[in-house]
Amino acid sequence: MSADPEPRTPAEAPPVLLRAPRDGTPEPLTSVADLLEASAGLVGGTGPVAVDAERASGYRYSQRAYLVQLRRAGYGTVLIDPIALPDLGSIDSALADAEWILHAANQDLPCLAELGMRPRRLFDTELVGRLLGSERVALATMVQQHLGILLEKGHSSADWSTRPLPPEWLDYAALDVELLIELRNVLVVELRRAGKLAWAEQECQAILDLAPGTPRSEPWRRTAGIHGIRNRRQLAMIRSLWQARDQLASERDVAVGRVLPDSAMVAAAKANPRRPADLATLPVFSGSRQRRQAGYWFRALETARELADDALPPVAQVNTDPEAMPAASRWRDRDPAAAGRLVACRAVVAAAAQHHHVLAQNLLAGEVIRRLAWRPVVPLTEDGVRASLDALGARPWQIDLLAADLTRALRTSDPAVD
Repeated sequence: MSADPEPRTPAEAPPVLLRAPRDGTPEPLTSVADLLEASAGLVGGTGPVAVDAERASGYRYSQRAYLVQLRRAGYGTVLIDPIALPDLGSIDSALADAEWILHAANQDLPCLAELGMRPRRLFDTELVGRLLGSERVALATMVQQHLGILLEKGHSSADWSTRPLPPEWLDYAALDVELLIELRNVLVVELRRAGKLAWAEQECQAILDLAPGTPRSEPWRRTAGIHGIRNRRQLAMIRSLWQARDQLASERDVAVGRVLPDSAMVAAAKANPRRPADLATLPVFSGSRQRRQAGYWFRALETARELADDALPPVAQVNTDPEAMPAASRWRDRDPAAAGRLVACRAVVAAAAQHHHVLAQNLLAGEVIRRLAWRPVVPLTEDGVRASLDALGARPWQIDLLAADLTRALRTSDPAVD
């Protein structure tokens, strides 16, 4: 993170409401010529660049970006329509040497990567807020707290695939990058005062280094309301409906919840209708749109009904790895010593979080704590714990802060591991 100008601090006066960008809201770029001109302008800018993207979650199946916003000192704000301009490689090249400022970067980086935009250096204002101990880290909240400015908000849940985009939505989008650079500068000062600048640098780099997640093996098991079902045939019906819904949503690029809600799938599996007309009597399915698709959903139910018993899904997802770590709620019965180690390790992290004014989940991920406690390194030494933490993905600052105390906690709670 580069040298920064001394930021202004919020005045004691009441916050100032900012309804629109102070230098106006530009129209979204839709032509290649305008895109190349903006790329050249951004190259001529100075310092970090504020970046944001708007998706249509809740409306569309895909998580693609429907608007990209950028702002850099010396050039100003740029809005880009990625539907008209799906290749933003020229923007990426223009910003190759710049630090990118995003708020909740994990949400936007995948859709930006689809457009050819990948930061080399990153500053995540939401993550930094958590490192500084804030529990409320929404952008508007942080801008008010650190800059004394109220942002005009209200369109975060809008359907950004709408065309043309209303002027008030564009104002909202431009405001998302209007103050990010100023906010970043204030946060850097606070990080330095707290001795946490290196923490933030390592955490932001970890986001950039994060590999794409592995898809869940049975995503249909996340259907709301499924946990109370123990009938395997009903589970097969839910799975079949989930797969049919996912296919239809993908084909139409419509959010799955708008195609068919989870509650309707669970209700259909429990009712087990014998005819399409019976299905159409159930809530949701009785609506005109779902009545027209009753045959489609009924065929999904029939597919599950025709399965042989040995093809039905188990009540619980089967883990074939005998050494796999069970859910923490089962540790006390399966391995009381491990349960004791987990309690001791969690206490170490909680105490350190309180002492350093940082949220516990940002001090050390829960998954890392559980894996360290489940099968600690043998023989138990601080060097061994440090190596284990590193292998589990902990950052150097976390290891330096916690390794010694975690080693003592593991020894004290379960001397048998020494």
